Amino acid sequence: MSRGRSTRRDVLKLAAAAAAGVVANRVLAGAPEPRMPTRDLGRTGFRVGLFSLGGQAAVEQPDNEAVAVPIVERALDLGVNYIDTSARYGGEARWSERYVGQVMKRRRREAFLATKTHDRSRDGSLRLLEKSLRLLETDHVDLWQLHAMSTLADVEAVFARGGAIEAFEKAREEKLVRFLGITGHTDPDVLAAAIRRFPFDNVLMAVNAADPHHLPFQKTLLPLAVEKGMGIVGMKIPARGRLLAALTMPEAMRYVLSLPVSTVIVGVDSIAQLEENVATARGFTPLQAPQLAALERKAEPVARQALWFRRA
Repeated sequence: MSRGRSTRRDVLKLAAAAAAGVVANRVLAGAPEPRMPTRDLGRTGFRVGLFSLGGQAAVEQPDNEAVAVPIVERALDLGVNYIDTSARYGGEARWSERYVGQVMKRRRREAFLATKTHDRSRDGSLRLLEKSLRLLETDHVDLWQLHAMSTLADVEAVFARGGAIEAFEKAREEKLVRFLGITGHTDPDVLAAAIRRFPFDNVLMAVNAADPHHLPFQKTLLPLAVEKGMGIVGMKIPARGRLLAALTMPEAMRYVLSLPVSTVIVGVDSIAQLEENVATARGFTPLQAPQLAALERKAEPVARQALWFRRA
């Protein structure tokens, strides 16, 4: 539950550097609305918009094509250029990849496309990737990630003989994927252990305004990812709505975007929610230390429910 003053200073220094990298792209002459500010996605060479579309919420619900596909279409129309999905989103039918694929077959060049494997083995992961490519209507994904790495046993499994890391290396060699990543919600030490063993290009981490109150990812994992030059994607920004009992959605987004992250991914239930989040990203200016601390205090009463995914 300790915050750590030296860690706070270090994180804010990193955040200032990230904010300096934002491309403002404000309203052009005659343009109806501002463009999405962008940041470097680590060492990938890609400039990613501050807001990215997550493949959950409406985009993973069964038989929800009439809602899900227009959300993906509208996101691209608004300048969102990173879409995150997974072989696990939408159950065995993999609805999320199906809906995203309906758009990608026509607009693949407009998005940096990320998906995941939850299988810890080489062969199982390759089978998941084969189907991901088919459902996503593409011959490659830009980022393939180890999904929800939660324990040190997960780390040992993927690095063992016949583990998922072998699938990662094979897929990259065969140009089925461009970059490799890791994701996790539960314990920052688990992700840090894996990052120290393999040169992942990207980390997708659960971080929000409640983060400092329990197993903070900001304390060691975030600085390590910056040190490694990784792309850093924030998720669980509103904690599936649980954090919104204390903060507004713009506050929740601004908090995380003031950290040294490349982008945040958020799943939405409607085009109205999507447009609100894009507007927040377009108008973003970094919060200063007192503002960040104030949001952390506001989040504290709901911290446990907002971090339900963390190890106890």
